[in-house]
Amino acid sequence: MCCNQGVPKIVDHERRRETLARTVREIISREGIEGATVRRVAQEAGVSVGGLRHYFDSQSGLLAFAAEEIGRSLVLRIDGWLARDLPGPERARLLLEELLPLDAERRVEVDVWLACLMRSRVDDSLAGLRATAWQAELHVCRLALACHRSLPPPARMGEPFGDPGLERRAARLHVFVDGLTLQAATFPERFTPQGLRDLVGDVLAEI
Repeated sequence: MCCNQGVPKIVDHERRRETLARTVREIISREGIEGATVRRVAQEAGVSVGGLRHYFDSQSGLLAFAAEEIGRSLVLRIDGWLARDLPGPERARLLLEELLPLDAERRVEVDVWLACLMRSRVDDSLAGLRATAWQAELHVCRLALACHRSLPPPARMGEPFGDPGLERRAARLHVFVDGLTLQAATFPERFTPQGLRDLVGDVLAEI
């Protein structure tokens, strides 16, 4: 008898998550959101549909999983810019650029976020994700504004500036970035990466 018979297979869940997240992104980049079905992801990732139930078991669950992975990646990138020794205006611009579809990876991220937001209007299971996404984007705008003006940044997500004037500026910046992201994702032929960067720099200077 084989000594390994009956020993349960150990699954590295963190590695599995990374594999699934990469697979979802690759499918979306090639085929769009509708191409990323549970069966399609399972097939490309080389796992059974049943093996995915720990992570998601429906299209809405798949979108939520992808959005959560994007959120984790975004937090790491934001923290990376905050940890670097950079001039305030440059750091502010780089923080806001993480929210824009400036390259293939971020275009997929924006597509996933927009799909989740649209689906959340009719799918209550995504309502919490929608609220978190709104607060997270506003938090990045507050951080950018604080960096640009050499002010202490908010300590945590959801914490407003004590100055109502600064809070209004953060809200204006949020609306601008949100609108620019939507337009750049919808009409990519009208926006070059440098054009997007210039617009972000202009609005930071004005605000």
